[in-house]
Amino acid sequence: MKKFIFDVDGTLTESRKCISSSFGAEFLIFTCKFDTYLVTGSDRAKTIEQVGLDIYNRCKRVFNCSGSDVYDGDKNAYRSNWVPPYELINFLNDELDYSTFPNKTGNHIEYRPGGINFSILGRGDDSMKHRDEYVKWDINTGERILMADRIKSEFPNLNIQIGGQTGLDISDTDKSQIIKYFNCRDEIHFFGDMMKEGQNDYPLAKAVQERGGKTYHVKDWEETRTYVSRFSSTFASGLKYN
Repeated sequence: MKKFIFDVDGTLTESRKCISSSFGAEFLIFTCKFDTYLVTGSDRAKTIEQVGLDIYNRCKRVFNCSGSDVYDGDKNAYRSNWVPPYELINFLNDELDYSTFPNKTGNHIEYRPGGINFSILGRGDDSMKHRDEYVKWDINTGERILMADRIKSEFPNLNIQIGGQTGLDISDTDKSQIIKYFNCRDEIHFFGDMMKEGQNDYPLAKAVQERGGKTYHVKDWEETRTYVSRFSSTFASGLKYN
């Protein structure tokens, strides 16, 4: 049986933004035709804000916080109790002081079930105002890659992934943990925009491929929309999609 797994930021929506109304309507219909799952680094409240309650509840399961906080509709099926060590928080605060990015907006460490998200830009009131500025800064300086390397060196047992456009996802595991919820008979199709090694969709993409599933490295939600439309049309025609 086909199982469709979708990342959210950059895959179904623009990063940290809501799904477009027209695509949202199409995607809701898709969830009625196929077994659909979401996997995202964001928590439940942010995911509902992005995709809407109808889509959230219509999905077979939503893996929030990279699979560390799992929901079946409004029922919590699993939640990790991992707590970041004190030494890690101190290290991240030192990284924040070390960075010379000029516009730090506050709320730099976001605690989530099973992990944290660390951002030099932060999620303060002016974060969206300076978001594009930080994206360009990060491209030019490679700041997140360098920070990830330093954190990995200091805390080799932790998982550090570049997530979204401005942050680092830090936890004791990664998105690949959700593969245990699927069996060998499932035909898995996974869509994500961060599938390069070191990015937060990579571990799950690798696990899906090892299981014989298919992965789709999309550049944005509009490319995902094309795939969704293609699968929906194939379903309507009764033909098998290859």
